Amino acid sequence: MLQEELEQNLKKGNLSSIYLLYGEEEFLLETCVKKIKKLFGELLPGINYIQIDDKNVQNLISDIETPAFGFNKKLVIVKKSGLFKKEARTRKGSTTKTAKKAETLQEKIAIYIKENFEIIKETVVLIFIEQEIDKNELQKAIDKLGIECEFTKLKPAQISKRIKAICNAYKVNINDSTIQYFIETCGTSMLTLINEIRKLIEYIGENGEITKVDIDKLSIKELDSVIFDLTDNIGKKDITKSLQILKELLYNKEPIQKILITLYNHFKKIYMVILAEEYNMGIAESLDLKPNQMFLVTKYKKQATYFKKKELKEILKKLMELDYNSKQGKIDVNIGLEAILCLM
Repeated sequence: MLQEELEQNLKKGNLSSIYLLYGEEEFLLETCVKKIKKLFGELLPGINYIQIDDKNVQNLISDIETPAFGFNKKLVIVKKSGLFKKEARTRKGSTTKTAKKAETLQEKIAIYIKENFEIIKETVVLIFIEQEIDKNELQKAIDKLGIECEFTKLKPAQISKRIKAICNAYKVNINDSTIQYFIETCGTSMLTLINEIRKLIEYIGENGEITKVDIDKLSIKELDSVIFDLTDNIGKKDITKSLQILKELLYNKEPIQKILITLYNHFKKIYMVILAEEYNMGIAESLDLKPNQMFLVTKYKKQATYFKKKELKEILKKLMELDYNSKQGKIDVNIGLEAILCLM
């Protein structure tokens, strides 16, 4: 089931018996879990609300079978249990790669769910939450009898739609180009974007309009976005502005080593863009961009026009030398990075 379908189902008040929820977009996943909890009703930990992880997952079947005294159903949440990894747990809870005849815990649970599904429907709401899964017997059983939903990172168009809906709900205006700038500035994490848009909505107020100036004034920029700004100024030979951006990053408690690594990776991608264009290769494929990052192609192409291939090789070399020399105690990273920016 697509996450939009699941959201609509929950909005209508439809509650299923078994869920397998997984993926990178943890904020939207957790939002759906909260909606399930709300639909379920009153929760009493240890009575009609059981939480399970990799440390007590071997107790899952007994927890399902234990009656929810005083309640018709119980909610069981199994989070990051390890049940959906290729290297499965055995019945005793250890791991094995060799004893194929040994019934793994995941197989035991899969068999139990298939054989007792009608009872589970009447007494339990069971939610499995994972970051990623491998296909196995348990996954197949849930896919057949319950709801499996992957929460992938949203594409910019999907994010724009959600941001627009939030602004409309608070009667605040924002146009499409401003939303695009907002995403480019703050990144594609829904948790970050929701927090930032709420801050902007509160600042602008009802019937107001969010502008790019407001975003620059109030929003916390994602490090990658700041690195784009830094590279723009390096490309334009504006050393004063480049150093100012670096100092702002340090003032905002960004670790200098993280800045150095991010800057190196950024220039490496620009270098790869030049090579991709030189050899007529796809830029998105060369940079291994995800579907929600395709808007970065234009930005990288623009920055590639600021530099020659020889210059980029020299920049990458200097950044690597700085990393090595700083680890040897020969130079302070901060001073070294400022010196490289000036040389650029």
